[in-house]
Amino acid sequence: MSLREFERPDWDTYFMDIAHVVATRGNCIRRQVAAVIVKNQRLISTGYNGTPRGVKNCFEGGCARCASNVSSGSDLGECICSHAEENAITQAAYHGIALQGATLYCTLSPCLICAKMIVNSGIEEVVYEDKYEFSGQTKALLAEAGVKCRQFRRGLDVAMLREDRPRDCGMSPLLDPKFKV
Repeated sequence: MSLREFERPDWDTYFMDIAHVVATRGNCIRRQVAAVIVKNQRLISTGYNGTPRGVKNCFEGGCARCASNVSSGSDLGECICSHAEENAITQAAYHGIALQGATLYCTLSPCLICAKMIVNSGIEEVVYEDKYEFSGQTKALLAEAGVKCRQFRRGLDVAMLREDRPRDCGMSPLLDPKFKV
């Protein structure tokens, strides 16, 4: 192999690919989602969606809401599964790992509850691949708290995404026409 043929993934691709592997551990029957938390280019915590520690797995009937025919995004208060971001943050806390200044990579955009945990844990940046229930309120909260937020797009130059481009959740809520007060 010559030097010209040797390619390494950029950091965003590397960590998002790891997140996709972590997602395969998810035990929710509705979808498999993951989050990985990174600080100084080092992986410090992972999380996937599913039932809490010590509770029957979702795919084994542990979550009645997920086993029902309720539509996606509804009756979330009845779901006992934890989100991937929630699990990555609580896993770090369980092991005494500080998250201040870290970056969270997640396969889906965070919901409002996870966004509050992201802000309060000190995470400074969120990189997500696909959108899921990414409300104007969630975007506004992250922006107001100073959490950088951007969507990962495979195959694009990372520098192009970071500079001179509007961020999906970095705008003022007053400038976002979809945001309702």
